[in-house]
Amino acid sequence: MAKSIGKRLEDYTIKCPQEVLLVTTETEGEEDQIVIFKGFSSSLMGSTSFDPDVPVLSDSGKIIKIDIVASPYNPDEPRFLRQGLSEDDMEHLLLSIGV
Repeated sequence: MAKSIGKRLEDYTIKCPQEVLLVTTETEGEEDQIVIFKGFSSSLMGSTSFDPDVPVLSDSGKIIKIDIVASPYNPDEPRFLRQGLSEDDMEHLLLSIGV
């Protein structure tokens, strides 16, 4: 079974712990921003389940953009490494590190 994009993004941050992913998504007309760091995802705009097996990024959601930020993440002064990546752009990065 293929891994979901959310799990693959979490795996990316395990392999690249110096990076934080800020993922802007849309699900059922609602926009959300999800932060992914060291294998864990959390919604910045909504609730996040206590169970880490419950995906924050749903399979029915659409990724609008992904920003890569240097760790540690400071929301007041983020240090962007790359901005505005599409899901296809991110797919190339995921494949390049074997995720």
